[in-house]
Amino acid sequence: MTGVLVSLSAFWFLVLFHKPEQDVWAGLPPSLGRTPPPWPLLLCGTGRTLHPGRPSGRPHRTIEEPPMRPSPTGEQRSLSHGGHHEMDGRPLLDGLTAEAPIGGGRGQVLLPWPTRIGGGRYPFEGQDHQLPLSEPERGNAVHGLLRWTSWRLLDRADDGVRVGSTLHPQPGYPFQLEALADCPLGPRGLEVAPTATDTGDTAAPYGPGQHPYVTVGTAAVDEAVPTVPARHRLVTDEQGLPVGSEPVDGTPYDFRTARTVGDQRLDTTFTGLYRDASGRAAVRLAHPSGEHGVDVLLGESARCVRIYTGDTLAEPARRRQGPAAEAMPCPPDAFRSGTDPTTLEPGGTHVLRWSLRPWRSP
Repeated sequence: MTGVLVSLSAFWFLVLFHKPEQDVWAGLPPSLGRTPPPWPLLLCGTGRTLHPGRPSGRPHRTIEEPPMRPSPTGEQRSLSHGGHHEMDGRPLLDGLTAEAPIGGGRGQVLLPWPTRIGGGRYPFEGQDHQLPLSEPERGNAVHGLLRWTSWRLLDRADDGVRVGSTLHPQPGYPFQLEALADCPLGPRGLEVAPTATDTGDTAAPYGPGQHPYVTVGTAAVDEAVPTVPARHRLVTDEQGLPVGSEPVDGTPYDFRTARTVGDQRLDTTFTGLYRDASGRAAVRLAHPSGEHGVDVLLGESARCVRIYTGDTLAEPARRRQGPAAEAMPCPPDAFRSGTDPTTLEPGGTHVLRWSLRPWRSP
């Protein structure tokens, strides 16, 4: 599998009702014409099939199983997490099947930088670097360098997987990183921790991102009801690069109080996040009824979040179906502007933590 798919097929566990755990999960395959479970879990270059249920408490271990047939998203394998479940047919992730090619960056780990670098050019420690322009229509380098790189299975247990990939020195990014993603699955949802370690001899600029596309079963994003706990949004130019910041108060970008998206187009980075006592910020997408939805929970290292309503997706049929919520430690164009990129020293490690959690009103 190229890139990291954390998508509808990857997050089917979010759509199950755990009777033993008293947790509600909404099933998705009927609306997609999918076969009954198990469904493939596509994570970081290797597909796995997960069966959700009560955590077994067994120790973490590696288990090899025969590979399934090849697919456009790469090699598929099976991972089990035993238990009982029921489905009620409501999708929570706007993703793709194991047989479909990846589009729109759905679930891919976007490193070593999130979103865009203007002109693909940036300075670092006295040297200028020029990246290939992967968004040529806007003249940008976009979404990092591991989107189309296969990831390898490193370890797995009954309740999760660990996968990894190596980013080798290359034109525009002459630094070496070892990337990992830990993806434990539990009764409260999926936690994801993309991690990078500088395994080279020099410091490296770094800033990851990752964005699942979420949905609450509405026909389009227009009827969905988001809450974005942010004080500011970044103003961008025609290249999609930040040129300033403004408070959301009194603007169409104020989603601190839940309201429908309507016909608003969003490709917007929000900053100044409100957090709970544990340091997490919660971006919520609710059904218009208010009865159910899904939260994207952002750890302390995620300083900003980009909300994208999919208006410019290459596949017209996928536009405005479900918004993407991208956790990021730094804003777009951070390498060029110098706004909050991380400098990884040799041997240094950075971890971005985020999670997905379904909910239902009592």
